[in-house]
Amino acid sequence: MVLKYTAFKYAPIMVFQLILMVLYFIFVRYGGAAEVNVKGFEGTHVMIFIGFGFLMTFLKKYCYSALGFNWLIAAMVIQWALLCQSFYHMKDNTIFVTKKSLLEADIMSATVLITFGALLGIASGLQLLFIAIVETAVACLNLWLVSDVFKASDVGGSIAIHTFGAYFGIGVSMALRSRGEDTTTPTTNGHHVTSVNLNGPTYVSDVTAMIGSIFLWIYWPSFNSGLTTTDAEYQRAVVNTYLSLAAATVTTFVLSAGVNKYPGRFDMVHIQNSTLAGGVAVGSVCNMHIGAGGAIAVGIGAGVISVIGYRFLTPKLAKIGILDTCGVNNLHGMPGVYSGLLSILFAAMVTNEEYGTEMGTVFQAMSKDTDGRTAGSQALYQFIALAVTLGVSLVSGFITGLMSKLSMFESLKIAERYDDEVNWELP
Repeated sequence: MVLKYTAFKYAPIMVFQLILMVLYFIFVRYGGAAEVNVKGFEGTHVMIFIGFGFLMTFLKKYCYSALGFNWLIAAMVIQWALLCQSFYHMKDNTIFVTKKSLLEADIMSATVLITFGALLGIASGLQLLFIAIVETAVACLNLWLVSDVFKASDVGGSIAIHTFGAYFGIGVSMALRSRGEDTTTPTTNGHHVTSVNLNGPTYVSDVTAMIGSIFLWIYWPSFNSGLTTTDAEYQRAVVNTYLSLAAATVTTFVLSAGVNKYPGRFDMVHIQNSTLAGGVAVGSVCNMHIGAGGAIAVGIGAGVISVIGYRFLTPKLAKIGILDTCGVNNLHGMPGVYSGLLSILFAAMVTNEEYGTEMGTVFQAMSKDTDGRTAGSQALYQFIALAVTLGVSLVSGFITGLMSKLSMFESLKIAERYDDEVNWELP
């Protein structure tokens, strides 16, 4: 392998870090103690750096990159996202940073890490960092549209975070796909040579990936409930998320054994990922009055959608050149759309008798003190938020992917994919 990379290829990222420092000096001030008791920050922080990081260590020779780039990207995006999100809510040209704004930045970094999962091993380090910077700005714009313009209820981020991150990644993958190239067997002077397929796990790497899955599973209720505003809403979000995760897990195990190409055996890909789909699927509705049984039903549906996606849809996408290394379409994309559709249904069923004084906290625009929307209008705006998110994520992802193919970002050759040797000094 020819080492074409220079010692200072990541210097532009340090320049970006210095620019962030200047922006923080100019715009950011401490926000006082008003939001010091915000829940969910610590648990979400664990999800970002341990959960997402270790979940992506399943590839046999890409564990350094999975953990390392996850850490680097998240550390950069959290700083950038805090600014991008806060620019829409500045007071006197000042951003007041609080524990809540840090939580919001952590949650936004999950969007980019979901995209990272789709591109794991197929995009170079410089491409990933460029994509992360662009995506953060666009995702924050989309979040502002969803939450402030459309005023959709999406407390767990299934629409603005999971759906956006997944389909932005799919859009980038569509732009990066190779045409007319043999993506499985390299050639030398026209003759096929023996090679090891690095796009797969080992026994040990699958075990380390399970560490990420379990951490994500444990802390997902913190992620979904962190931005709730009342104690009752918070407790409902925790309960609904936990029940949905549990139901998705049982469903995943049963269905995995049923559809596996080796009947009766579990597929570790399903167990690592589809068990988490219940947390995504309930995200947009976790603070709503969906009932404990409803939460379990949501989880069962999520498990079915995710396992079927991994077993049948991912291979079909790969055949047409759309690579999705971690299967984020099955864990975040389709369950996120499912959650968005559920939010439309439950918004249309809202009644004053059921929600009472919580109407304005769960559905901001349905408060009598604001827009006073009807249930039907709120359902329509939930649909608009989902549709806009799908459109913006796919289009902006595709454009960003095309831009990342510029020579300065040093795209990986087919033979360099899924290999830590490109970026790391190995023992």
